[in-house]
Amino acid sequence: MTRKTETEDELLAGHGVVVRAANGDVIRYDPTGLVLRLSDTVIADIAMRLGDGAGAGMVRLKAHPTEAVGEEAEGAAERPVEDLLDGIDAWGVSREGDWLRFTARMAGAQGVRGFRRHVTGGAVLGDGPGAVLGILGLGGPRAALANPRASDFPHHIVAPEDDIGAVGMAGIEAAPETDRLEPLREVTHEALAGETILHWQIEKFAPLPLIVARVETDASARAADLAGGTAVGNLIRAAGNLRAAAARMGKRAKILAVCLDYALEDLGGDAIAYRDGMLAVMRRIEGESGRLGFDRPLFVARFEAGLDPATAAAVLQGQWELAWNHGDHRLIFSSPSYAFARDAYDRPTDEARLRMAEMTAAAISVGEGWRCPTLFLAEWEPGGAPVIRVTAQAEGPLVLDGGGAAGFAIVEGEATVEAVTLAPDDPQALLVRVSGKAPGLHLSYAAGVPGAVRDGWSLDSRTGGVLHRWALPAILPVNEGGSGRGSGGAR
Repeated sequence: MTRKTETEDELLAGHGVVVRAANGDVIRYDPTGLVLRLSDTVIADIAMRLGDGAGAGMVRLKAHPTEAVGEEAEGAAERPVEDLLDGIDAWGVSREGDWLRFTARMAGAQGVRGFRRHVTGGAVLGDGPGAVLGILGLGGPRAALANPRASDFPHHIVAPEDDIGAVGMAGIEAAPETDRLEPLREVTHEALAGETILHWQIEKFAPLPLIVARVETDASARAADLAGGTAVGNLIRAAGNLRAAAARMGKRAKILAVCLDYALEDLGGDAIAYRDGMLAVMRRIEGESGRLGFDRPLFVARFEAGLDPATAAAVLQGQWELAWNHGDHRLIFSSPSYAFARDAYDRPTDEARLRMAEMTAAAISVGEGWRCPTLFLAEWEPGGAPVIRVTAQAEGPLVLDGGGAAGFAIVEGEATVEAVTLAPDDPQALLVRVSGKAPGLHLSYAAGVPGAVRDGWSLDSRTGGVLHRWALPAILPVNEGGSGRGSGGAR
């Protein structure tokens, strides 16, 4: 166990962790005392001893103030079951508490499956086993982009029933509380990632979980402002609504991932300030979601460099710093942005947005073990020819997918990149030959231009073609040779 410093405690405003296990915090503290989190097995045993078989769903939350749980629910008990399903092609209908559970043929790619609906009406929901999963998102205005269509799984990918949909409040006001769920009117990145996961489940003949998708955004101009802004508060409200909706169904809730999409919006021009601001974002989300009973979430980001090399440096370096220095936060980068087609306004095409979601889903499925190749060291090779050795950290040997400069360039210098090859003595190193050697050079990779370095991982996309795990952009100072040779660098 690591002892926290007073500064870290202050950042959590009197909240912290006493004991942390591999799967989350076990004992937390807040201004009122200690908080002990029990496993589902222990909770189920307590429920059995108390005569309540609801297991982890035994906690009863206050109903939404607009929910007719009194006379309306009692009146529904007197009506024929078929009237409560409003002409749905359903059979095998049973009533459990205030829920109707049934098999039905419904719209969507899921086929004939089990569903549920509250006796007072509302959305028909997929009735898969296990927890209700949340894929939540946070970012600037670009994170609110959505395809205006229903999900392929309209009853399995839903949003809180607050008439907002998958895209949240845009930082304008606080989102409302609710314990109901509703279908999506559009599919955001988070919804598309959930859709991808469900398609994979169908292919494996595996259960289809119920997924709640919601992204919250605001117009913060700096990462530090985002950390204290309305969007994070609304994201926590979405987590609370996820928990309330799951409890209403007698289920537990789990945050599968929090997608972070905030980079190009940061106008501070300071890489370290950006990194520290995003660390504050994750720290706040972890603290407040932990108080709701959730494990530390998996954060999934996409490495954004933009199209303009002149403005890419600070944004790129800040994300590179975050990739290396994110402490014990569960942060992974699903893919760099240069892997996806963009329009003239630097917005991904509809097809590209699906591919981005597939990479996010793949990263979520692997978890903290996911790693895009990350360049961390550039140094001159000894000898006559001006050659720069670039060393990476990756899950396997590097692959050079193309010739020429392969996305490398000299920053603010007269030298040019002439050729890039794989190092014969290190499967995770490249040799970059340049036109001349000079002190103080910086070497960039994929800074505003596409790169061509990846590892051997691949995935067949539903859009056609193959997806790869490309290397993250970087701007590295070129050091004299020998600074990291023999010790493996930062691997």
